[in-house]
Amino acid sequence: MDLNNNTILITGGATGIGLALARQLAERGNQVIVCGRQESALAKAKAAVPALVTRTCDVTDHESRQELVDWIGAFHPELNMLVNNAGVQYRRLFSERGAFDTLDEEVATNFTAQIHMVGEVLPLLRLQPRAAIINVSSGLAFAPRADTPVYGATKAAIHSFTLSLRHQLKTTGIRVVEMVPPIVDTDLGGHRSVGVTGQYMMSPDDFAAEALAQLAEDKDEVVVGMSVDLRKQGEAMFERLNSY
Repeated sequence: MDLNNNTILITGGATGIGLALARQLAERGNQVIVCGRQESALAKAKAAVPALVTRTCDVTDHESRQELVDWIGAFHPELNMLVNNAGVQYRRLFSERGAFDTLDEEVATNFTAQIHMVGEVLPLLRLQPRAAIINVSSGLAFAPRADTPVYGATKAAIHSFTLSLRHQLKTTGIRVVEMVPPIVDTDLGGHRSVGVTGQYMMSPDDFAAEALAQLAEDKDEVVVGMSVDLRKQGEAMFERLNSY
């Protein structure tokens, strides 16, 4: 995949791996648009990477998504790459009260919003001679952490959706790629530094560098770090991953 001279939208691109990807893609000469819900986070991202174009958007809200897509169509109609990265992660213990708090938000952000975003951006992508959709799942799609069960389930759903979407678009000029991060040292779900998770945690910048290197090699699945073993061994890794 050519990672130069593209116009790229990264959802959830103001922090974490989204921002690391945005920074490194901007350094390659791409026009990178990042969106997120918090104006303060977007302002910090812009200060850190002045080349970024920032736009406020709640990907779970239809009107907010439509405003973003309409704005892109008006000001960046050359958009040819979507990185579906926005995500949230919540610890849920079903033996405790509050296990269902934020449930709908987690499912909407991690799963249904990504599908809606694909549908709403596809008309723009179809206009380009080459285009790509990159859905960010997780190694936890294949062997979940027991204390974040809904997060793992949504990422497993994204894996399944991406397989089907790739099959449907295989005769078009739109590449469909799944990006499978390991546990990365971000604020997603709170910092984790114990047990297996701490041993195999990557920095956002290291993850982005390896992920982009694999993208450049035209891989349909970009699997990084510990996620390689999680992808290969699946549920066989469950006990090891949850031994904390």
